Amino acid sequence: MIPKAELHVHLEATMPPALVRELARRNRVEVATGVMDGDRFAWRDFLHFLELYDEMVRVIQTPQDYRDIAYDYLVRCAAEGAIYVELTASPDHAQTAGVGDDDHVAALAQAIDDARADCGIEARIVMTCVRHYGVERAVELARRVVAHPHRYVTGFGMAGDEAGHPPGPFAKAFLIAHEAGLGVTVHAGEWAGPESIRGALALPVPVTRLGHGVRAIEDPALVEELAERGTVLEVCPTSNVVLGVFGSYAEHPWGRLRAAGVRVTLGSDDPPWWGATIGGEYRVAHEELATGADELVGVTRTAIEAAFIDEEARAGLLRRLPAG
Repeated sequence: MIPKAELHVHLEATMPPALVRELARRNRVEVATGVMDGDRFAWRDFLHFLELYDEMVRVIQTPQDYRDIAYDYLVRCAAEGAIYVELTASPDHAQTAGVGDDDHVAALAQAIDDARADCGIEARIVMTCVRHYGVERAVELARRVVAHPHRYVTGFGMAGDEAGHPPGPFAKAFLIAHEAGLGVTVHAGEWAGPESIRGALALPVPVTRLGHGVRAIEDPALVEELAERGTVLEVCPTSNVVLGVFGSYAEHPWGRLRAAGVRVTLGSDDPPWWGATIGGEYRVAHEELATGADELVGVTRTAIEAAFIDEEARAGLLRRLPAG
């Protein structure tokens, strides 16, 4: 089994419908009609997904819920051969649930420790602001994150409605995170085009990774720039096709980006929403996107090299890869 690594997955969105229902029962929360249809989430499009996401996370009420969600996902990833995962976590959603920052991080850290002990998988946490919640809230969140440092909180990012909220106005939030030593990743080039990516690259901090970034393919000069910079794209092929960013795997730019020298990794994004898993993304890359087994090991190597993790742990993960 090819060792796998994932840099792009949203923690709350790792919950399958069965776990959402379990937490709803445990916390005596009623899930609104229309969020789920049997064993699937009933989204219509991306903005509707964002609405349902906010409704779905209402079932999370306690630190134990966060521990269980993260542990469940990491164990599932380990079963598919993953050796490293970065969990994108949302302090905004935790705060809405009444879970304070320290308790939120402690619960995720406990899940990471438990999953490592049980399955040998390593993980870290990327705290993310939600761009459609506004700039002031993003800045406030960045300040909260750096005020409560933890060895497992190693990155800061931004998600949400990309098309309506370009990166530039959020510069202050990213500066706060970067000055505290956190790695920076920005969702860009998914629902907005090359201009979104250029906006992320223009932020006054080193943006070493982009969430998605695939619409760079619309601008050959930008593709060349990404290759020259060594910027790593956190690519989520199934999400891109299911959501209609590209019409099919045949149209997906994975191969063209790689051929141009752009560094790419694989992520499942919001796995049960799109019918994805990290193992499934590696299968898609192999079967639909013509990526050989040795190349997939290289994709894992890229992810570990780009991970927001200390050098000792990085070296240990790299030793777990086949030589080559």
